[in-house]
Amino acid sequence: MSKRISVLGSTGSIGRQALDVIRTCGLEAAALTAGHNAKLLEEQVREFKPRLAVLLEESAAKDLRVRVADTGTKVASGVSGLVEAAELDCADTVLTAIVGIAGLRPTMAAIRQGKRIALANKETLVCAGRLVMEEARDYGSKIVPVDSEHSALFQSLQAGRACEVKRLILTCSGGPFYGKTKQDLESVTREDALKHPNWAMGAKITIDSATLMNKGLEFIEAMHLYDMPPEKISVVIHRESIIHSLVEYCDNAMIAQMGAPDMRLPIQYAFTWPNRTPGPAAPLDLAACGTLSFGAPDLESFPCLALAIQAAHRGGSAGAVLNGANEAAVGLFLEGKIRFLDIPRLVEQALERVEFVPAPSMTQVLQADQAAREEVLCISSQLF
Repeated sequence: MSKRISVLGSTGSIGRQALDVIRTCGLEAAALTAGHNAKLLEEQVREFKPRLAVLLEESAAKDLRVRVADTGTKVASGVSGLVEAAELDCADTVLTAIVGIAGLRPTMAAIRQGKRIALANKETLVCAGRLVMEEARDYGSKIVPVDSEHSALFQSLQAGRACEVKRLILTCSGGPFYGKTKQDLESVTREDALKHPNWAMGAKITIDSATLMNKGLEFIEAMHLYDMPPEKISVVIHRESIIHSLVEYCDNAMIAQMGAPDMRLPIQYAFTWPNRTPGPAAPLDLAACGTLSFGAPDLESFPCLALAIQAAHRGGSAGAVLNGANEAAVGLFLEGKIRFLDIPRLVEQALERVEFVPAPSMTQVLQADQAAREEVLCISSQLF
């Protein structure tokens, strides 16, 4: 069980909920990091009294140094500050809740210190899953997933042996546009896409949930986390977000994890595993759940999921290209520069145009990511 946590991304949605878990469960925050929100990070520093606070932006870090000069907390900045927080000797667990590939370097740094990784940054495994899992094995670092779906799989896999697993089943809410046709989706707006029916999340992951790319990224993540071929992973639509994922065993039994749609539950389990303790997550009232529904995803109307599954089968640098292109395209959509269905169109073109590397090094992973982003920006500037 963890006792001292470095929270990378403490001002974001996952980070704030993690601090609620730390507060409720009597844990300690060893380090807190954020992008530029000095005001909120100051409030967190004063409550949790970490040894280290980090802001990516140097100007924001200068502001924070003035704000917390009367505390015992050291302030650092930039990527080097993130790495310092990840390697901090007094932390036994590192929560990686930084959005995007920016979380890759500090995650690898924490792994090389043998720390437990509470993984909320799926892009780390999507882009460099083979390399990350090899490093975790070499350095004895345990990766415990924070995503509700992967936490459900992690818990359900404890019911049997790996050789007995027939299939991993990821559940998917379907997002705000479930049931809509491709024609319907041509006119949806940024505001429409940010209205998730069940979960309160950051903007980028909410858009990914609307396109179903989020489920595609989780598909690739599951391959690496559980050493499972893509043929043994499937996705099912479950609108209510009560069953968070399932494992089907060779005897056709299915083991599922259920709970209210409250991210504090998988966050807490990542901190306390293999133990369970009382915590802040809302209890599930089965009598109030009503009917639980299941259905197949519509890959024609939501091609991002199909593109991710194709990338999973291809392997190599395809995951890094998929992720980099998607991050760039979602950024353009949030800025109002492209339409909703332009996201999968741009991702598909990047996958076709960026050079494929069968077994990339870390340098080649980062190069593929950058090339995909540049390709999306180049294509969008020509078309829109």
